[in-house]
Amino acid sequence: MANWKCIKNCGACCQLNPDERPDLEEYLTPAQLSQYLSMVGEEGWCINFDRQTRLCTIYDQRPEFCRVQPDIFAKMYQIESGEFDQFAIDCCHEHIEDLYGENSLEMNRYRQQVG
Repeated sequence: MANWKCIKNCGACCQLNPDERPDLEEYLTPAQLSQYLSMVGEEGWCINFDRQTRLCTIYDQRPEFCRVQPDIFAKMYQIESGEFDQFAIDCCHEHIEDLYGENSLEMNRYRQQVG
């Protein structure tokens, strides 16, 4: 089974457009939802995402809902630890495909990372 890994300089998860994520209220607390919405900037990109470098400018202080970790996913999505990798892989695949395309450089790099 493949293990989830983040690919640096992708940023697909930093595309926060709430119109593309209609179920936010299902997994974010009211305070988290308010914070999430305050982070949505131009064209739906996170205001903390540097689109030139494709890096998060607050990475070490990013909110919990921006962290892809088994314990956080268990809380947010009720994902069992044994389901984490596949769930995270599927989420990333979907976001990367929607944003960059199935045959994009980002998708190819992602496939190489997760095997």
